[in-house]
Amino acid sequence: MPRSLIPVVLLVDGYNIIGAWPCLKKTRDQDGLEAARWQLVEAMTSYSAFVGYDTQVVFDAHYQNTSSNKEVITELVSVHYTDFGQTADTYIEKICASLRSEIAQARISRVIVATSDRAQQLTVQGYGAEWLSAHQLCGEVETTVCRMRHKYQTRKQSKSRFLASAIDPKARQKLAELRMGI
Repeated sequence: MPRSLIPVVLLVDGYNIIGAWPCLKKTRDQDGLEAARWQLVEAMTSYSAFVGYDTQVVFDAHYQNTSSNKEVITELVSVHYTDFGQTADTYIEKICASLRSEIAQARISRVIVATSDRAQQLTVQGYGAEWLSAHQLCGEVETTVCRMRHKYQTRKQSKSRFLASAIDPKARQKLAELRMGI
């Protein structure tokens, strides 16, 4: 996909999703917040690679005295940490406002915000963005992973150690004819 035309931008409210997905909550509780963050980023990386969305995962630095930070994970996925005193919600709202003109000029076809925060849903919809709940995103990611596995599933290897066992019958017949000079 050419990077000059980005069909869909997906903005993910990171901590909101971690708090809503059972698998991420479990990771957070057992292994810590950092592990849950990276599990979410890995899920979004796989999902974005398959659907082609330009995905930005946003995490609050609201209560930490740090400056904003952006990490580029892949061509389609980046992680954003907000400035001190800024919430992920306000960051996402600013991005939606700035992308509004991109949609109007047809440079971007859609902006989707993934969050279960009701106030955030209403605000981003006011900017023309679509909304996806944390549970809907979870379902889409799981469905996509299943489709990827099915699409890229390797053929089951023959238990025989001979190459001829792995070749389809028509090709095997052709090889036998070649061997016999027919």
